[in-house]
Amino acid sequence: MIIDWMTIDTVLLDMDGTLLDRHFDDHFWLEHVPKRYAAKNSIPLDSAKKSLYAQFRSQECTLNWTDLDYWSDRLGLDIPLLKLEVEHLIAVHPGVVEFLLFLRQHNKQIWLVTNAHGKTLDIKMRKTRLGPYFTGIVSAHDIGLPKEDAAFWGKLQKRVPYDPARTMLGEDSETNLGTAESFGIRHLIYVSRYSSTAPPLPSERFTSIHYFNELLPMPA
Repeated sequence: MIIDWMTIDTVLLDMDGTLLDRHFDDHFWLEHVPKRYAAKNSIPLDSAKKSLYAQFRSQECTLNWTDLDYWSDRLGLDIPLLKLEVEHLIAVHPGVVEFLLFLRQHNKQIWLVTNAHGKTLDIKMRKTRLGPYFTGIVSAHDIGLPKEDAAFWGKLQKRVPYDPARTMLGEDSETNLGTAESFGIRHLIYVSRYSSTAPPLPSERFTSIHYFNELLPMPA
C-alpha cells in the first residue's frame, strides 16, 4: 500500500484490536468475568453469561462500556484485579513496534487515542511497554465522550493540536472511523485483523489492513 507520508503530520491510533490483540478483551469480558460472576453468585455459568451480556450491550457506545469502576460497582467484582488474572493474554499485534519506530524516525506526532479506562491503560502499558513510543495518550474518559460520538474529535483538538486534513487514524471500529470522517480526518485505516482468534473481515467503506507494517514504504 502506497501512502504519501509527506502529507501526514499526526497519527492517531486506537489501542484494543488496533495495536493490541483483542483476544484478551473478548476472553476477559465474555468468558473470565462470567466465570467469576457465576462463582460469586452461585449461579450456572450460562445464566451468568446471559445476564452479563445483556448488561454489556446496554452500555455499548457509552463511557460506561469501558469504565472499570462502573463495572466493579455494578457487578460486585474487582474488575482490575480480575484483569491481572489473565494479563498473560495481553499481546501486541505483529508489525506494531516496527510501525511506531518508523513514525518516530519520521518525526510524526503519535497519539494513542482510546476509549479504554485509565486503569486498563495502566495495566496494558505496563505489560506491553508501548507507552514511550507515543507523543501522548488520551482516554475518552478524559474527554468526557466516547469516540462513537462525532463531537469527540473536536474536543480532542483541545488536547491534541492536529489538522484533520493532515492526520491519519487507525481503528478497528468502522463506527469510530465514521465519526472521524464526519469531522474531516482525511486518512482513515481500518484494522480488519483485530483478534488473533477471529478471521479478518475487510471494510467495504475504509482502506483495510491486517497489520500496520503494510503501511510502511517498500525498501528501495
